[in-house]
Amino acid sequence: MSELFTRLQSELNASRKSQNKPATLAIGTMLADVKNREIEVKRDLTDDDVVEVIRKGIKKRRESVELYEKGGRNELAEKERAEIALFERYLPAQADTTEIRNAVKSAIAAGANNVGAVMGKVMPQFKGKAEGSVINAIAREELGGK
Repeated sequence: MSELFTRLQSELNASRKSQNKPATLAIGTMLADVKNREIEVKRDLTDDDVVEVIRKGIKKRRESVELYEKGGRNELAEKERAEIALFERYLPAQADTTEIRNAVKSAIAAGANNVGAVMGKVMPQFKGKAEGSVINAIAREELGGK
């Protein structure tokens, strides 16, 4: 079992003891997602696998925030934001945008001439350290100048 999974479980127990219902529900949901992923891949998950599940959960919640705000449901958007903040604590430190930009420029110099090719070369370098949307935006900026 991964260290991160164990940490999530202990924080779930702590939130239950302190009767923090929103955190208990959010962490419980995330643990269920992690367990489902484990069943899907038929092996114990590594910390990187757990981070990937957490990132997907954060991405879903960000999309929900957008939809709730468009629908004027600010209280629901705020609940999703609180869950995002809760889960971001489990993610590794994010890569610096300068570092990402340099990797994108290197990929372009090496012959990647469209966003897909750049993403294919750069994403593996920043797995778990940067969101795809950030890398994509930087790739579009750099390619736009050509």
